[in-house]
This record gives sequence, C-alpha cells and structure tokens, in this order.
Amino acid sequence: MIEVYNLTKFYGTRPAVQGLTFRAEKGEIVGFLGPNGAGKTTTMRILTTYLAPTAGTARVAGFDILDAPLEVRRRIGYLPERVALYDDMRVRDFLMFMGRLRRVSRLKQRVDEVLEQVDLTDRATSIIGTLSQGMRQRLGLAQAILHNPEVLILDEPTLGLDPAQRVEVRRLITELGWERTVLLSTHILPEVQQVCRRVIIIHKGRIVAQDTTEALGERLEGSRRILIQVAGQEDLTPLLTRLQNLPGVLAVAPRDGHGLEIRTQAHLDLRPQVARTVLESGYDLLELRSMTLSLEDIFLHLIQQEDEEGEPEPESPEVAAPSAEASEATPTSESKGEAA
Repeated sequence: MIEVYNLTKFYGTRPAVQGLTFRAEKGEIVGFLGPNGAGKTTTMRILTTYLAPTAGTARVAGFDILDAPLEVRRRIGYLPERVALYDDMRVRDFLMFMGRLRRVSRLKQRVDEVLEQVDLTDRATSIIGTLSQGMRQRLGLAQAILHNPEVLILDEPTLGLDPAQRVEVRRLITELGWERTVLLSTHILPEVQQVCRRVIIIHKGRIVAQDTTEALGERLEGSRRILIQVAGQEDLTPLLTRLQNLPGVLAVAPRDGHGLEIRTQAHLDLRPQVARTVLESGYDLLELRSMTLSLEDIFLHLIQQEDEEGEPEPESPEVAAPSAEASEATPTSESKGEAA
C-alpha cells in the first residue's frame, strides 16, 4: 500500500509538487499521469526515498519514508525512466549482485525465474553494454521485481520495447499487480487503460483528478453512453421510440448500420433495461457496450481546464531545498544499486 499525505517538494523557490494526497491499495495498479514537468518523477523519487520532501510525508508498505527509509527500500521495487545499469557486467552477474545486496534467498533459482519472466534467459551471459534499449528496459524490470517487493513503482516500463514485448510486459505487470501495489507512470495512455484500475492525473505539481477512467469520462460528459447493434428488422423506429421512453434515458440517436447510441443519466446503469427492451421489441441483440471518453480525451480536457482556470501562487517553502540541477543529477556508480 502507498499512502501519501500533503506531499510537497520545492527546488529552491520553484514548486515541483504541492500538497499531493492519495492512496494506492494492495492488489491495485494505479496509473500516475501528467504532462512533462508535472512532478511525476519527483513524486516517485520521494516515494523511493531517493529525495526528501520539503513538507508532508508518505507511507509505503506501512513504513514512513522519513522515519524508516531502509524498511521502505526493502519493500519497494523501482524502475526509473533511465535505468541505472553496470554496462561492463553480464546480465546474470548483475542480477546476482543485486540479489546479494537485497539478501534474496534461493538467489540462483530466483534469478532464473526472473530472467524467464522478462524473456532474457537467452541473454543471461551477454554484456549489459551490448543490449538494446528494449533489453535494458527488461533487465531494469527484472532487478525491480527480483526481491518480490510489496510495492512496485514503474516509470515508463515499456520504453523502447517493440509491440510484442509491450504486450508481454503489460501481461507481467497485470500479474504482478494481483498481490502487490503498483504505481505506473507512462505516456502511452492506451496502455494505462488496459492495465490500470484507477488513474491519478497531476498537472503543475497538483492533483487535478483521481478515479477510474469510466467515472472520469462520465463526470466530464455529465451522462453515460451505451452503444447497441441489433438485427431482425430493417426499421429501428419502434425500438428507438421505446428506448426513448425508458426512465433515465436522455436521448437516442441512430448509428451506422443497425446501431443506436443511447445517452442516459450518469448515475444510472440502464444496460439491463436496454437489453430487455431490445429483445421484447423483437430484435436480436448483437452488441451492447458502454462508451466513454478515451483516457487521452480525459487527460487533455483536464489539463486544458486547469490551464484556463490558472493556479494559485505557490507558498514559499519553510526549509531550504536543493537546487533542481543537483537533485536531477544522474546517480553516481556508487548509488546505482541503491537507487535501482
């Protein structure tokens, strides 16, 4: 579980994140979204104890990031956007090294399992420096899950992967999310819709929305939409009239072919009533599905809305914060293992 309370981070006088508060439960995959510079990476670095917040705190797997950072690190797996790897090591040797640092039991067996999970078994003896970007990304994911962490924080996990590899990594993330908490950040929004139960959208360091994609779409549209395809009769007018008379239906419009789009009140799920009405009217129901705004539509709408409304002047931090340049610096070789 991840619990974030009023998390705030300033770089000098510039706010990176301000007052973030959210939860991610065990067994939940949460999409963490926002445009470039929104504060996603800063938030993830704070949760992994790589950076200290200016104010607020968070609990990861039951441990406070400020009071028990080592306990947090033992229970977290982190895949940063730029994976820190030792280019002169071999793939298996690197995972064995990381496993010894994390005191993984049955290490050789566990390394074999993880190599198979990320489809790198045939490259186990390869020099890391010779790997493609996609293979490096899979190796980064392997080190993140090596110690069976309770919490996974993944920043662009499918970066550099080909379509087939993306499908496999999405499948792996879905399986990992059954018994873990997964916080997933990516710019591939359809990917989020496929694997995430809920999304958190931040902009300019603040949360602008958090909910399921379906609920966010309904909130923005103010209604639900249902699409049906039917067969059995050429004239859809009788069915259209009956559907329009259902309580809670706002409008019914024809679609291409034997299709109708039904707009209903947002708080009602009228799919059972719609299905019964179709059958009772003498039509065969070929398809019935809810229609929502795509995550891309929702994302762009919320970001544009936030820009139009403006933002309050940031409060000055009470304590000095390191400069952005220092905080964003690439980890040294000594810190690579710890950051990873």
